[in-house]
Amino acid sequence: SDVCSSDLDIPTSQEKKELNMRALVIAGLVILTSTTASLAQDAAAGEKVFAVCKACHQIGETAKNAVGPVLNGVIGRKAGTYPGYNYSDANKNSGLTWDEPTFREYIKDPKAKIPGTKMTYAGVKDEQKTSDLLAYLKQYGPDGKKM
Repeated sequence: SDVCSSDLDIPTSQEKKELNMRALVIAGLVILTSTTASLAQDAAAGEKVFAVCKACHQIGETAKNAVGPVLNGVIGRKAGTYPGYNYSDANKNSGLTWDEPTFREYIKDPKAKIPGTKMTYAGVKDEQKTSDLLAYLKQYGPDGKKM
């Protein structure tokens, strides 16, 4: 008895391509999900990251400008605009507004993002620490109160 290839359930080349594409999409989703999960923002962990920032910056209802400006409401604020702080011309003229992507790039290497900035900090290279720091900073409105 002859067995015809149509009697066997052998995938065609087009079906193989579709199966491979599905596998790639699923693998991509798994990677994306694990990456997103690992970058979840944790304000409590961010407070620990901020401990280094406290050498120059203050945040909260009683915060005052110090070596660096107050960071209340920093996310969403135009760079170089906190009242009473003497910013570098580079910072004042940067044209930046502190949103998450801009902050992430800046905090990795401040002098690379704003050449001429007075901020001498080497930067936060760890993406998770940056995510946590953002969560911590975003808690504080412009008035220093937790939102």
